[in-house]
Amino acid sequence: MKKKPDPEMIDKENPEWTDAMFAKARPASEIFPDLAAHSEKRKRGQRGPQKKPRKVLIALRLEESTVEAYKAGGRGYQTRMAAVLEEHAK
Repeated sequence: MKKKPDPEMIDKENPEWTDAMFAKARPASEIFPDLAAHSEKRKRGQRGPQKKPRKVLIALRLEESTVEAYKAGGRGYQTRMAAVLEEHAK
């Protein structure tokens, strides 16, 4: 025997889809081709263009005491080290 629907749960503005509705449905890319062209440029989960200039990843061996001194200053020690190198390079 089929359960009767709960009248509190019936949403007249959003009815449950029927098989006919599913058969008639089309992908969004067919309905909105402009949006489909945009989505081809960047796939889901891919990042957009960089907002700031990219930094270069390097490996640098430093004295342990130097690294510990910067770490003692708290979070952002790598940024502080980079600022000192940048200033010295000028």
